[in-house]
Amino acid sequence: MGLEKLLGDNIITTSVNSVAKWARKNALWPMPFGTACCAIEMMATLSGRFDMSRFGAEVIRFSPRQADLMIVSGRVSIKMMPVLLKIYEQMPEPKWVISMGACASSGGVFDTYTLVQGVDQFLPVHCYIPGCPPRPESLLDALMKIQAIIGEDTDTDDSADAGNSTPDGDEPGTTAAPAEQEAPGGETSKAPSTSET
Repeated sequence: MGLEKLLGDNIITTSVNSVAKWARKNALWPMPFGTACCAIEMMATLSGRFDMSRFGAEVIRFSPRQADLMIVSGRVSIKMMPVLLKIYEQMPEPKWVISMGACASSGGVFDTYTLVQGVDQFLPVHCYIPGCPPRPESLLDALMKIQAIIGEDTDTDDSADAGNSTPDGDEPGTTAAPAEQEAPGGETSKAPSTSET
């Protein structure tokens, strides 16, 4: 005889962590950082035709202290990157980042010294959306992937109990940098250490 049978049909038994994950993934508050044509597609995603509110993410906040999902859509210049970093740092934990479009993900066709060639050089990106510009359906797909990531996240208390180091001695969630990389000309060069500043 299970506990549900004893308590009746109006009681659900679960853990606090499961309820918190469910609430987080179904009530995302995006912080848009739109700088180009991808931002127009992001705005279209909020319209009635695509209706991002079906996924619980319609509360667009231009205040980083109230947001937990940053959507970087469009090209980001080097002068703009400190502003983007400051906004990201002001967002409360846990937070996630979507890189929307070719310009935000890799610099796109703008391979110039003034533009950042991918925001993942400065921010931890959780989901990339390809395209120039990507369709609103692609942003909805990325949103569902972020929701899946949130639902699969392990609790930080569980990882603290199990120990915070991997068998290699690295911190959890990081990967060791390769010792050598092959340059385009066929030469090998040492990869920079992650501890150097």
